[in-house]
Amino acid sequence: MSERKVALVTGAASGIGQAVAVAYAQAGVAVVGGTFKGDPHDPDRTGALAAQAGGICVMQELDVADTESVERFAQLAIDRFGRIDHVVANAGILRASPLVDMTDEQWRQMLEVDLTGVMRTFRAAARRMRQGGGMVAISSIAGGVYGWEEHAHYAAAKAGVPGLCRSIAVELAGRGIRCNAIIPGLIETPQSLDAVNSLGPVGLAAAARMIPLGRVGTPDDVARLVLFLAGEDAAYITGQSVVVDGGLTVRWPQ
Repeated sequence: MSERKVALVTGAASGIGQAVAVAYAQAGVAVVGGTFKGDPHDPDRTGALAAQAGGICVMQELDVADTESVERFAQLAIDRFGRIDHVVANAGILRASPLVDMTDEQWRQMLEVDLTGVMRTFRAAARRMRQGGGMVAISSIAGGVYGWEEHAHYAAAKAGVPGLCRSIAVELAGRGIRCNAIIPGLIETPQSLDAVNSLGPVGLAAAARMIPLGRVGTPDDVARLVLFLAGEDAAYITGQSVVVDGGLTVRWPQ
């Protein structure tokens, strides 16, 4: 078994997941990154960036809505590197739908990916992890803090993530495995730049004026927090939800 630590990162082909994978590569942690077949982003880009950073990132097709796919994903880390130390549940989808038009299938699909997908990822990893390790799930201020019109299904799923992490933190504490959630604010990613289902470039630019630090966040802003919470410097932190939003949620409404 390799002495190099190993991280599972879902949704690693772009955005926050890609930034996390590259940050781990820079830190000398081997990465098994998940990429969804229908994702338009090139997963080879993540592998190339990790290699440029002097690290290793093996990309694997992954559908977090499918239990067998998630189990294969986690097993790849064992087969390739012999261990799992860090788990980052980042994969998610974002779709706009007014409540009155929302179908049961739209609701089901959102929770299958954005909430149950987190559970599947942590469950598969927990079955294979040894004593110790860190798990981090990516929630959102939509649901985690705020409501968001036309996104009730998304907000409900993201609101469930911190509760899931708190319970896992208690359950796995005896094995030395910690579990925390991150609640990102407005982060510039391919998902947030989607003007149909999210704010889009114009909306993000306008939102930056409401953020005390004067800008929207970057994937790297979140990635640095992921590595801290999953790593040994946060050895006494578990079951927490940490907001990274440039001060947006603490500002007095203007």
